[in-house]
Amino acid sequence: MPLALFALAVTAFAIGTTEFAAMGLLPQVADSLHVSIPQAGWLISAYALGVVVGAPLLTALAAGKPRKAVLVALAGLFATGNLLCALAPDFWTLAAARLITGLPHGAFFGAGAVAAAELVAPDRRARAVAVMFSGLTVANIVGVPAATLLGQHLGWRATMLVVVVIAAAGTLAIARLVPALPSPGQSGLRHELRAFRSGQLWLALATVMVGCGGMFACYSYIAPLLTEVSGYATGSVTGVLALFGVGMTLGNVIGGFAADRALRPTVCVSFLLLSATLALFAVTAHARWSAAVTVVLIGLFGFAIVPAVQTLVLQKARSAPTLASATVQGAFNLANAQGAYFGGLALAAGLGWTSPTLVGAGLAAAGAVVAVLAWAADRRPPAPVPVEPSAERTGVPLTPATTPASAPTP
Repeated sequence: MPLALFALAVTAFAIGTTEFAAMGLLPQVADSLHVSIPQAGWLISAYALGVVVGAPLLTALAAGKPRKAVLVALAGLFATGNLLCALAPDFWTLAAARLITGLPHGAFFGAGAVAAAELVAPDRRARAVAVMFSGLTVANIVGVPAATLLGQHLGWRATMLVVVVIAAAGTLAIARLVPALPSPGQSGLRHELRAFRSGQLWLALATVMVGCGGMFACYSYIAPLLTEVSGYATGSVTGVLALFGVGMTLGNVIGGFAADRALRPTVCVSFLLLSATLALFAVTAHARWSAAVTVVLIGLFGFAIVPAVQTLVLQKARSAPTLASATVQGAFNLANAQGAYFGGLALAAGLGWTSPTLVGAGLAAAGAVVAVLAWAADRRPPAPVPVEPSAERTGVPLTPATTPASAPTP
């Protein structure tokens, strides 16, 4: 694989660290800025809002620009956003800085996925996308636990400054290692929007929004589930979440290889296995060892979907892939929001700490149904093109002038 892919992965590592580490640092942030923990949770929502807004907005602004320049600018904006977070004097300034930090997230992964696919042969595109996303998965193994520990000992601002350094390193690596990828032949927002005329593209986005909500319904409430049901001590939860990151990394690699060989089956089977594993978690969560194994499997099947879906979107929007690819990141964040919402409804109804896993199983199964329907629609042969009535049906003989075989030869 080209070194340029690993340059993209470094910035992806920084993005994954700053996105997920905030969840573990909410108590420190709340205490430092004199707000409640629920109010500090708005910082997570601010970042997600930045992703949803920034993905189409920044991609539209960057339409027609050389991909390398776009990637450097987006990585630089992300580093700047984290610096603003580290220097924020109060809560509302920090919330605004978190929104700014989230803006380049979707656009970077959108442009990065397209660039990764352009750097390799067509039969290796899903694996190339997986290499870039490996930075995001490794962040959950190394970056998030390390950032959480650093924040607990030196303060959350120290964590933000470390992320600034990593993001700056990623920006420099992209500038040095990524080749000068040309801008698309056709460009502009209107051209990019043409991709959204494809019904298959909308089905792919719907698959993400519905099915991936299953993983987030479980993950959003996994910490109290592990302490209240599995019997883990609070200090041990970070280690189990690192196992989730291990599963994500394995799933990212396996999903990339599988998608290059059988794209549609990989999407459908991954959702079915994720649904079954989430349903099983309601049982296995009652013992620590089985809970840990199941957490790895949830990460594996949940993230095997990512390179497959990204590649599917690139395939269905091949004439204008950048905006479509960035929109997938918005779809993942909407899946995050709706999964957490429905899982929270189950908890509020008094159904117990394992109820979000069953909600997640239902959402993942629904995603599998959408994926199968999209596959079936894609396999349907196109409608036949109407032709002129034949001579036998009209009774009018074909003249030599209208017969292809009678065309004059030089």
